[in-house]
Amino acid sequence: MASTRVGDATIHYDEIGDGPPVLLIHAGIADRRMWQAQLAALSGQARLIAMDLRGYGESDLPSAVFAHHDDVIGLLDALGVARATLVGCSFGGAVALDATLAHPDRVTGLALFGSALGGHDWSDATETLWDDLVGQVDPEDLDAMADAEVRFWVVGPHRQPADVDPTLLSLAREMDRRALAAEAALGDVTQHELDPPAARRLGEIGVPVLVAAGALDVPDIRTLADLLAAGIPQARRLPDVPGAAHLLPLERPAEVNAALHDFLAALPH
Repeated sequence: MASTRVGDATIHYDEIGDGPPVLLIHAGIADRRMWQAQLAALSGQARLIAMDLRGYGESDLPSAVFAHHDDVIGLLDALGVARATLVGCSFGGAVALDATLAHPDRVTGLALFGSALGGHDWSDATETLWDDLVGQVDPEDLDAMADAEVRFWVVGPHRQPADVDPTLLSLAREMDRRALAAEAALGDVTQHELDPPAARRLGEIGVPVLVAAGALDVPDIRTLADLLAAGIPQARRLPDVPGAAHLLPLERPAEVNAALHDFLAALPH
């Protein structure tokens, strides 16, 4: 574990390996620990950097207006990295997309797993699915919210908690409980967002992009993967990964590691 100052915050990260720089950006229900299998498997191919976004994991909360996508570039600056491939899951994918649009000269490629997208609204069906799976939850009860979000995202709509590795569920609950506390604090600080948002600018992305989703994820995420693949000129959509929901890199590391290995090997450096 290491840390460095980015703006007014200390950002924590893990770094391992040699080669072209690759920055891994965690999901909004997680922190940098979700990339443990990728750090172990791909360090012989790339310089891997897994960051905790501001307020998440061990990184500081902001004290003034900030943007996650600018923090990504700030971390690269602090580490002396001119250009990097960005790998994001869920909310981390949205941050990676925003960073690419805001700083196109700093990004060599994108790999997006179950990615969100700035400016894209969830469907009514997703809200109904939440009600069906977890019902009403007090948002101020962070333990109950963590259980609900793990049920919705990590278990997913197509299986039961007993079907999922209990070690995975335990780590997911721990990460999500911390992430929920971060989100509550981040709600008191203004975040700078792209205008227009990424959803209206996909055609501007000029680097190779890998897009993947878990076959057991919520339908909106798989639809988003199709939208990203259709809207980004150099995007390639992988078939949905069987037996995985939203935290695809953590749940199916072998498949993700293989896809990343091939994607990184094909990028121009």
